[in-house]
Amino acid sequence: MKRTFILAIAALSFVACRNANNQTSETASAVSVGNDTSKTAKVAPADAPVIVFERDIFDFGKLTQGEKVKHDFKFKNTGKSPLIVSNATATCGCTIPQVPGEPILPGKEGVISVVFNSEGKMGMQDKVITVTSNANPTVSTVHLVGEVLEKK
Repeated sequence: MKRTFILAIAALSFVACRNANNQTSETASAVSVGNDTSKTAKVAPADAPVIVFERDIFDFGKLTQGEKVKHDFKFKNTGKSPLIVSNATATCGCTIPQVPGEPILPGKEGVISVVFNSEGKMGMQDKVITVTSNANPTVSTVHLVGEVLEKK
């Protein structure tokens, strides 16, 4: 009885592994061929806006705990249609991004202003700001990095 039970579990495990491998190879072939499936990323149209950041990492250096850092991430729309930045979120509540309210026309520049409050933070910091827009790709990231030193 034990032997039959163990063989049944082994057979199920083997079948499950084969199905997982088949799904992975099917997804990989769909991506490489370019088939439109729900598991592949959608390709933006050729005339989609393109967001290009002047710098995607800003190093604020060292600052004392409790100080605030403000930085403007400048970007340009190098695409062929207006760029609409719909949202920007940070990895924690200590970092507040502000997106432009108006569409950015092709060839024009815009700014995402970010304020980092170091209150309650210590050591090396890497705050990721995720920017969502109608650009290709739709999600971009920028980073605020630096070190927060203890108050004296």
